[in-house]
Amino acid sequence: MGEEEEKVPSSVPPSPPLPPPPPPPFDPSRMIGIIKRKALIKELAALYHAECLAYCQQLLELQKKWEEPFVDTKTLDDLRKETMKPPKRQKKTR
Repeated sequence: MGEEEEKVPSSVPPSPPLPPPPPPPFDPSRMIGIIKRKALIKELAALYHAECLAYCQQLLELQKKWEEPFVDTKTLDDLRKETMKPPKRQKKTR
């Protein structure tokens, strides 16, 4: 049928897994570093927030400009040309 592997009993029993090392004792000087990092993260978040608000304001202004109706300013000569249309039918001459 298939090849069977022969298990050789080992003379050394498997050792149980080692427990994780105990946490280091509380060191107040480490707290100072944590507090400083936390303050830097808050400052960075505030900068990103301010930058985001500035971009949002610019986007809002652009959207308002887009929604305004487009006013085409033409010169008087251009307006005269548009109002003077050629007649559809030519008059017959006798």
